Amino acid sequence: MNDLQKGPSMQLSRVIVSLPVADRRASFAFYRDGLGLDAIGEAAQDGVPEPLQFALNDGLRLMLVPSGGFGWVIGGREVAGRDQSECVFSLHADDEAAVAEVIERAHRAGGSVVTPPGPQPWGYAGAFCDPDGHVWMVTSQTLLV
Repeated sequence: MNDLQKGPSMQLSRVIVSLPVADRRASFAFYRDGLGLDAIGEAAQDGVPEPLQFALNDGLRLMLVPSGGFGWVIGGREVAGRDQSECVFSLHADDEAAVAEVIERAHRAGGSVVTPPGPQPWGYAGAFCDPDGHVWMVTSQTLLV
């Protein structure tokens, strides 16, 4: 048993995933209108809550941070460009029609389709990018059991 296995398990009551964005208003509109998420907090002068956060469920929030501020938080590391992906977010949908609907809503709201909905070895899935190039996969089959 190594040192990491010996310690008590840590329970995280809330996780916030932060993503860099080029345009707060465009990203706000995409996640509100395209994915139907409700932003948390009062609107700032530009009509967008600050900080810009969405509750995805009871313990998970998505925070969208302007690229300049994101660069400050990560200590001078390079912020990935729009055409670079360092992770893929996955959403579960109830069935194939729901997968197609989420992909279509994202596309209508300004996202781009990365992989059209269709059968995959692990289930039925499709993927889209938000306006800043962050990849979201929608699947009707749970990838990890």
